[in-house]
Amino acid sequence: MTRTEFIIATAIVLFIAFCVGWFANWLVHRFIRVPTSELGDLERLAQELHEAEEARDQAITYLQQREAELTNQLGQSEAELRATMDGLRAARDEVHHLRAHIDKIDRAAGRATG
Repeated sequence: MTRTEFIIATAIVLFIAFCVGWFANWLVHRFIRVPTSELGDLERLAQELHEAEEARDQAITYLQQREAELTNQLGQSEAELRATMDGLRAARDEVHHLRAHIDKIDRAAGRATG
């Protein structure tokens, strides 16, 4: 094989490789290409996805606000409960002291009559 024949054979092989690559590219784009009729559907799906993400974000914000409100209410309720329990404890102590005082007075009155 002479040098000229080698160059011609190489050029033919490269041209065939180019044609095969171009054909493969055309086939891939032919199967992947989205028809214009489906573009509307894709736009609609994208819009619905966007709306769903916004709704999700709003729901998350609402839940965070509600959780903060409930946490605040729980804290207030616990503070009120502690105050009520302290008041009840003080009232019980006062009742105990008053009963002891009444018993003391009754005993003193019983001695005076007896």
